[in-house]
Amino acid sequence: MASLKVLSFKLNQLNDSLPMEEITSLGNLEVLNLGDNYLIGEIPPSIGAMTSLKALSFRYNQLNGSLPMEGFCKLRNLQELDLSENSFEGNLSSCLGNLTSLRFLELSRNNIGGTIPSTLFPSLKSLEYVSLSYNHFEGSFSFSSLANSSKLEVFELENHNNNLKVETENLPWTPLFQLKFFRLSNCKLNEATGAIPSFLFHQYDLKEVNLSHNSMVGKISTSSLMNNTRLEVLSLANNQLSGPLFLNADSKNVDMIIFDVSMNRIQGEVPLFIGSVLPNLVVLNMSKNGFQGSIPPSLGDMRSLELLDLSDNNLSGQLPEHLFMGCVSLTFLKLSSNNLQGQLLPAKSNLRGLVALFLDNNRFSGEISIGLPNNTNLKLLDLSNNSLSGKISDWIGSFHSLSSLILSKNSLEGSLPKSVCNLQQLRFLDLSSNSLIGAMPSCVNLSSLRYLHLQGNEIDGPIPNVLSKASSLVTLDLRDNKLSRRIPSWINLLSNLRVLLLKGNTLEGPIPIQLCQLINITLIDFSHNNLSGSIPSCLQMIPYGKRAFDESFDIHTNVTHAEYYSTYFYGNSINMETSIKFDFGAFDEVEEVEFITKSRSESYRGNILYFFSGIDLSWNKFTGPIPPEIGYLSGVLTLNLSHNHLTGSIPKTFSNLKEIESLDLSHNRLGGEIPSELIDLNFLSVFTVAYNNLSGRTPDRKKQFATFEENSYEGNPLLCGLPLQISCTTSSALPLAQPPSRSRQSDLFNVDFFWSFGGAYFVAFIGVVSFIYLSSYHQGLLFELIEARMVSYR
Repeated sequence: MASLKVLSFKLNQLNDSLPMEEITSLGNLEVLNLGDNYLIGEIPPSIGAMTSLKALSFRYNQLNGSLPMEGFCKLRNLQELDLSENSFEGNLSSCLGNLTSLRFLELSRNNIGGTIPSTLFPSLKSLEYVSLSYNHFEGSFSFSSLANSSKLEVFELENHNNNLKVETENLPWTPLFQLKFFRLSNCKLNEATGAIPSFLFHQYDLKEVNLSHNSMVGKISTSSLMNNTRLEVLSLANNQLSGPLFLNADSKNVDMIIFDVSMNRIQGEVPLFIGSVLPNLVVLNMSKNGFQGSIPPSLGDMRSLELLDLSDNNLSGQLPEHLFMGCVSLTFLKLSSNNLQGQLLPAKSNLRGLVALFLDNNRFSGEISIGLPNNTNLKLLDLSNNSLSGKISDWIGSFHSLSSLILSKNSLEGSLPKSVCNLQQLRFLDLSSNSLIGAMPSCVNLSSLRYLHLQGNEIDGPIPNVLSKASSLVTLDLRDNKLSRRIPSWINLLSNLRVLLLKGNTLEGPIPIQLCQLINITLIDFSHNNLSGSIPSCLQMIPYGKRAFDESFDIHTNVTHAEYYSTYFYGNSINMETSIKFDFGAFDEVEEVEFITKSRSESYRGNILYFFSGIDLSWNKFTGPIPPEIGYLSGVLTLNLSHNHLTGSIPKTFSNLKEIESLDLSHNRLGGEIPSELIDLNFLSVFTVAYNNLSGRTPDRKKQFATFEENSYEGNPLLCGLPLQISCTTSSALPLAQPPSRSRQSDLFNVDFFWSFGGAYFVAFIGVVSFIYLSSYHQGLLFELIEARMVSYR
């Protein structure tokens, strides 16, 4: 074995620690490949004893610990080093610059941090490939340190954080290399000027340039970069580049596949001839800029185009028919948040492969006349926030693969057509803020439905029984309709329900105890109804904040996904290679829910919904005491029981609501003292018990209670103490009257009798009159006042 030169265990599912003692004994080994396994542990410094090594790969394992730099730096004959996709930590050492034969350096996807030594690259003149991506570098790095690497073809540095300053313009230098792939993103590039690296304008063999997420500023300059006739990928996304976009009308980049200038400040019109200059584009993303004017018809010349995103601009006018006839390969089209108007879609369309269509947040009007007949691939359709009118006609049933349908914030009317029963894969349905009436057709299959938004319509009658079959529902939003009768007892069949919003209807009767069986519920809003009876104590069975994390509110469906690969090969004994890949994903809608907390309506999106929880039972007719068991809902962030007829005292168990941020018990008939234990609620930022019958001293002005003002306690005449203006000291009370002498008692009797009788009569008269005109809340206060006065007269 002493003469062994090549040892490869690649792709063998090894799952033990490294057998370095046995390996290092192979003194003549030149190639060691242990990549693509499940090896664990650390690489010992003894690796430095293998001085004959020319190629070393530990890629894609589970190795960790610090890099044994002293060992690596002794491998003077090393030409290729691949440690990618592990969990290595520590810093790079400048001694790697001693490996003057190094051609291939792959350290991506680890946890390496610190600075990149300035002396690392100047002596590595044989470098062809460098990848430092997806680590945690910081400090400063001058790209001119690579000026002498005349063979360099690939450089990748896509940093995990944004703490690395990369400078390309600090020295007048002329590179000796001609790059093929240049990926430098999520850095502070040329922080002083924010300029696009000027050396790129002298690179004539480029295939990919990715300068995204670098905070670059100044005028966008794409023409010079596009002079590379072999350029396939150009991404300048998420910078602050401005000015108009210039393309050379006389040039044609037939190799360009990906063009991404999204999330910048580019203005002006989309070049009219863009379709003829870039005829073979697969991905075009110009979203989140300031483009104006109309959509150029020449886009229809891009017959290979699969993903087109022009959303979040200022585009206007009507949709060009040539776009919908010529882009026959289009799968993803997003034109959201512009000023587009007129007919929703052209009458003629050849987009039979379309999977996702976003036309939301525009000014389209008239009835929905879909120009996508026989499109069985459509999974996502978003036409929300336009001025569409009329009924939802039977066309909707032709999209058998539809998983998300969003038609909210329009002026649609009527009821859902029976053809909706053809949508067997529907998972996300949002028809909110229209004028729809009636229930869903009984034939509809809701077994796959997870998110249902019907708020803000004209739906009346009871909560539809057909919803009892929606066992996968995570969100049920029926707010602000005309629903009546009781909350159905079958509610417990919705076992996956997280969000139940019934606010603003005319529901009546008690809360069914079956609600307490919804152990996954996190948000309940029953406010502004006519619900009555007592608050069920069994609500404590709901384990707020005590569940394991899941993906209930995650992005729902990856409706389309494009991957572009360009593989760069290195001829050597272990056939090392790397794939330069560009991903573009188009996803389903993210769940969004509105909920009133801290006295204002907030919107919660995506997975943040998992961390938010609350109960709102305000503006109903609930009676009786607050169940002490409510105090054991330790994970609740907001609790609103205001504007009811609740009596009794505030439970001391509320001191267990350790996570609560907003607690509203105002406008009830609660009595007794405010429990002093509540001052230990460290996250409480909104607290109100106004307009009750509370008495005694307000809680000490400590911790969060030092921030609450008088309006938190007003309307409780028997409360005293700060921040109220009523002092609790006895010295401020009125002096007690002296008892009369015996000689005057008989004379005073007649006077006392007269005033007592007259006072009682007057109070009774005022009580009867006020009872007729006062609200139920003030009627209760009046009765208690009359009773107290009558007792005093006795």
